[in-house]
Amino acid sequence: MSIITRRPYRGEIDLDAIAHLINTCETVDQLEEGTSVTELKQSFDDPFIDKERDLFLWQDADDQLIGFSRLWIVPTDTVIDGFLAFRVHPTARSGDLEQQIIAWAEERLRQVSQERGLPVNVRCGSRADKTDRIAILERCGFKRDRYFFTMTRSLQEPIPEPKLPDGFTLGYSKGEEDALAYVELYNQTFIDHWNYHELTVERVLHELQNPYYKPESSLLAMAPDGTYAAFCYCHVNPEENQRNGRNEGDIAVLGTRRGFRKQGLGRAMLLAGMQQLKAAGVETAKLVVDAKNVSGALRLYESVGFSTVKTHISLVKQL
Repeated sequence: MSIITRRPYRGEIDLDAIAHLINTCETVDQLEEGTSVTELKQSFDDPFIDKERDLFLWQDADDQLIGFSRLWIVPTDTVIDGFLAFRVHPTARSGDLEQQIIAWAEERLRQVSQERGLPVNVRCGSRADKTDRIAILERCGFKRDRYFFTMTRSLQEPIPEPKLPDGFTLGYSKGEEDALAYVELYNQTFIDHWNYHELTVERVLHELQNPYYKPESSLLAMAPDGTYAAFCYCHVNPEENQRNGRNEGDIAVLGTRRGFRKQGLGRAMLLAGMQQLKAAGVETAKLVVDAKNVSGALRLYESVGFSTVKTHISLVKQL
């Protein structure tokens, strides 16, 4: 058996090797989930990641990187969710290294459970057609928990004009200036959704540092009294488009605050977001939706021309 060692992330010195590993995996897996040093740095700077304890690397006997794992652990006062992402070099895939990585994640989350005195779940995802990965996760005790659809819609086709309710106006987030109000809007919008996790000002400020963040892509609907009632956050990643040979933009977040629903705000903000992406030169809009979303989001997206192109599965293991 070959010798495999693990070690913690050492900082930016590791970024090139991690990016190379992920992109090597991408040539085989074809997930359209490649990356760059710029994107990794932004991801690792997330305030929910403890870089010394939540990022680990696995190396073979020649010190070549063959595995990488990241845990994203959400602060909470109920059940802690640890979201595990990992990649294993195509030549090292047999199930053994994957099991080592999962065991590391469980070990780390049990430490967090003891520190915070709360129960923990480890969560991991897979595209539905990646049966080998799903089988490994299920052998390690994971159970299928939820399905998500990736949907796309051509922006070459006509986009209906957004129609806000009377008295409502369309505006933009002011970034750091209105971060607290934005956080309140987000939390009041999604608090009744499946697997909701509270947004914090720190995470908003982190997103503002994204090199591809555009203020005009953070759309807001204001009620007559100035309350933030709905929002649509769009995002275009030119590096991702270049890698995948596409010209896509994401409807990354869309929602309507409780108390303002059933007035057509969600549809209006979606259409406004699509218009914004088209104005930015994007040819296709993309989004991800919970297959069991209780707010009718799937029907809304289908009604304006989105169709499903991929299915992802969220799996969970209670520790």
